Order: sequence, then C-alpha cells, then structure tokens
Amino acid sequence: MNASGAPEQKRIEVIFFRTHAGGEPVREWLKSLQPVEDRKQVGIDIKTVEFGWPIGMPVCRSLGKGLYEVRSNLTGNRIARVLFYVDAENRMVLLHAFIKKSQKTPPAEIELARKNQSLHEASLRLRNKDSQ
Repeated sequence: MNASGAPEQKRIEVIFFRTHAGGEPVREWLKSLQPVEDRKQVGIDIKTVEFGWPIGMPVCRSLGKGLYEVRSNLTGNRIARVLFYVDAENRMVLLHAFIKKSQKTPPAEIELARKNQSLHEASLRLRNKDSQ
C-alpha cells in the first residue's frame, strides 16, 4: 500500500528468460535454492526492483550495457545474484542467477547472461516478424 492506502503498482513486469526448449533457467535455479528462506529473500529482492524501478544500491546495480544485477544476501554468508535486462517491451527479463563466490562478478556469469539476452531479443524479433 502507498501513502494514500491504495495498492502499489508494479513499475515493471518481471518475466523469466525462456530457452528454445522451453526451460526457464532462473526459475529452475530458484526452485532448487535451499533453504526456502533464501528463495523467499531472492523473491523479495526481485519484487523490490519490480515495484521500485528504477532502483539502485544496495538491491540493484548496473553491470553496464543495459545489464543489471539483483543483489541478495542469503543465509550462511552467501550472496546470490540474479542478472537481468529491460527488454523492448519494458519487461525485466531474468536471464541468469548464481551464488557469488568471489568479490567480483565472474566474467563467465556475465557472458552467459548476455548470451541469454541475445537469445531473448532474437525471439522477440521473430515473434514481431511473424505478427506482421
């Protein structure tokens, strides 16, 4: 609820990146995340971005070139990151997620998110071409 008592509106819709085979890697990662409190924390942090977009630190940070990370602190001093971008339809597309094991986000994790972003953009172009 906002200050006037009305329900808050989402500022951006969240969707999961979907592979050609129909898999949703971030959803699958979330379902496997243990304990359940950690799964809930990541969900809360994604929701914070969804309702507060654009939002900055400590919950969200730009990684450059349109890629962002949702930053979640988990139990056992673990840190999770969910990488996303905002697509041409103004949706927050969850591209890749992982448990962070070092100070710096590993380049391979960013590369995988960018690959998924390219696949998502290609599927949008194909869908738009088919609807013409």
